[in-house]
Amino acid sequence: MKLSIAKDELQDKLSNIQNIVEKRNTMPILSHFLLDSGKKGTHIVATDLQIAIKEPITAEVHVEGKLCVPARKLFEVVREAEGDIAIESDDEQWVKVLYGKSRFRLACLPPAEFPAWPGMESTEEIRLHTAVLSEMIEKTLFSAGETDTRYTLNGLLFHIKQGDKNMTVVGTDGHRLALIKKGLDKTVQEEKKVIIPRKAASEVRKFFGTTETVNAVFGKNHVLFRLGEVQFLARLIEGSYPDYEKVIPSANEKLLTIERELFLRALRRVSVISKERSNAIRMDVADGSLTFSSSNPDLGEAKDEIGAEYTGDPLSAGFNARYLIDSLNAMTSERVVFALQDPLSPTLLKEEGSEDYRCVIMPMRV
Repeated sequence: MKLSIAKDELQDKLSNIQNIVEKRNTMPILSHFLLDSGKKGTHIVATDLQIAIKEPITAEVHVEGKLCVPARKLFEVVREAEGDIAIESDDEQWVKVLYGKSRFRLACLPPAEFPAWPGMESTEEIRLHTAVLSEMIEKTLFSAGETDTRYTLNGLLFHIKQGDKNMTVVGTDGHRLALIKKGLDKTVQEEKKVIIPRKAASEVRKFFGTTETVNAVFGKNHVLFRLGEVQFLARLIEGSYPDYEKVIPSANEKLLTIERELFLRALRRVSVISKERSNAIRMDVADGSLTFSSSNPDLGEAKDEIGAEYTGDPLSAGFNARYLIDSLNAMTSERVVFALQDPLSPTLLKEEGSEDYRCVIMPMRV
């Protein structure tokens, strides 16, 4: 193999795969990426067996070839480079990286050991706008579990009902839930209901800036996102996701309407004193006012009050302040509506005048 690549081009492509290549060194090949250079172009492939990315790279090819190159070490070498970079190799064991008067020689692994790209069974392809999909992921990812023993919660549910022109994305960790619904360009012939791992949903957003649309193929075990010439593949989480439609309260009649920024600032102030583990705060709601309070035996107490529109009897309830703050940060409307029922029933938080985005938060005893 022998090729020439611009520094910025190689650094940008290597930066994209740093969170995908395996760092724990359980399988040495997974800390490497496959560099495949041929007559039809050059591309790189990286995987941790759960996520795989295939991305084209612009290079001047002098001699074709394949190499498994250590991803982190080459990235560090390229980051310090000045000017264009030459990559040369006479065998599968070593690669030379050259620029200016600098010379590097890195140990490689055989390309035959690199995991094969998983095949996708023939299935329906869905076209999505990247800006819309990015918003849907951003507004639900914070609610998904991270290391939950109920492994299905460690991802986002993508759900499209048969014959429907809407896609719903849901994230939940069992204590809170975020749901967003957006329209599609067309209806689907078969119901799509898949759980995409949290890491995959987060990583795929990095490639949304390269194109206005993305084609998604939902297979039995994998989902494939095609973004122009970039292919991003993720292994789906197996199992049954909770019935999110049953979790969303529909009979909460006590409506609290508040300016979102006022709500956020008051929560942040009072949560400073709350216990670090639970972030517990108390909300006392009455006609025309909302009072926040928190206490910590080691620190002291905090109390704050803001104006609000409220219909219903006075009510007191405890919440994890971080859950409320995360939901409010994801919203964009000037005012939000908090729908309550009683101190221990699920509560609904949504943007005023919109039903497309809803957050459900479980109260706590304080």
